Amino acid sequence: MTLREDARAALARWTAPTPGEEVLRKEFLEHVDAHEDAMWRSCAPGHLTATTAVLSHDGAKVLLTLHPKAGMWLPMGGHCEVPDVSLEAVALREAVEESGIAGLRLLPGPLALDRHRVWCHPPHSWHLDVEYGAVAPPGAEFVISQESLDMRWVPVDDIPEPTDEATRRLARRARALLADRPLSESS
Repeated sequence: MTLREDARAALARWTAPTPGEEVLRKEFLEHVDAHEDAMWRSCAPGHLTATTAVLSHDGAKVLLTLHPKAGMWLPMGGHCEVPDVSLEAVALREAVEESGIAGLRLLPGPLALDRHRVWCHPPHSWHLDVEYGAVAPPGAEFVISQESLDMRWVPVDDIPEPTDEATRRLARRARALLADRPLSESS
């Protein structure tokens, strides 16, 4: 299965929790069907990306990066790359690369969808963002990457400004899923 086929399957089987996300889910599917390069940065109208809210082992905190281009506190995330085989793989790879934390465990997802303007192509392009959650091992320490101005563990219920509602929503959904389905040490 190609990355594009995986994305289409993941979006087709996902049950959107809100009417707005159902509209996005259908639009994302139409985009994947209409663009052979929907997964790649080369797709100037927009391209699928993956974002991951990295939670502390107990779900109390989320790790956020101060994004240099957006100027906001955001979760880890980014573009698909040729070796990626699934959106889940993109989400996990980006989270590990940007946080420096080994041993992250991805929660079942996706958890949310978001579309936002970006600066990949002039004029503005869109990120069609498929969002996931991951859990860090106890005592995990992050490493600030070149893709970040700063990083912080912050309480899920007290995410600092500037940020956006998509970040708050994703952190809350990841925490709720972790509370409902705790990860065992073997998972």
